[in-house]
Amino acid sequence: MAKKKRYLTATMPYGYVKRIGPTTDRFTHYWRIVAELANGKTEVFWGHTRSLGDATRLKAAAGDGARMRGWKSYVFEIVEVVEEPVGE
Repeated sequence: MAKKKRYLTATMPYGYVKRIGPTTDRFTHYWRIVAELANGKTEVFWGHTRSLGDATRLKAAAGDGARMRGWKSYVFEIVEVVEEPVGE
């Protein structure tokens, strides 16, 4: 039997909405890093994980990444995704 496709929606506390899909993967959390670079520009990195634990481990590794890349500062955000069936 084929897996059902659905959309995953992540809504940040300040209103930004990221819609992922359609997908059959079992992602549960969306993460995003907003990094301020040494030259004043901003870069955004994002992804999704299958558990809060996976996302939390990425948050811990972000500090190492910031030091290696020379970021002035960064914000790491994690939110739970909400599933929506395709076609609704």
